[in-house]
Amino acid sequence: MDEKLIKRLMTNIKCSVCGEHYDRENVRILGRYTDLWFVSVCCLSCHNQGLVAAVLKEGESIELITDLTEDEYMKFGNTATVDADDVLDVHDFLKDFDGDFARVFMEGAG
Repeated sequence: MDEKLIKRLMTNIKCSVCGEHYDRENVRILGRYTDLWFVSVCCLSCHNQGLVAAVLKEGESIELITDLTEDEYMKFGNTATVDADDVLDVHDFLKDFDGDFARVFMEGAG
């Protein structure tokens, strides 16, 4: 099985965040071990990046290996992506954070 076929097959997979199909130019083969392929994907629509591990055998269907359950895909698929502002907010918070999570959670509850 060659890399062109793997890239073509990956264009049938949808982004778990926005549901758009991956574009062939944004599918990168990272490597393989026997029938196990490691593929990096990037969605053109929402810029979500992912790593796909797929077992591909000629004459058999594609099996995607992931640590997310179907319910987790549904739950997290529609959430907003983390952007640079989110990272800066966490950085600013942690800069002076003393490690007292109990206080933080109590403040957030009240």
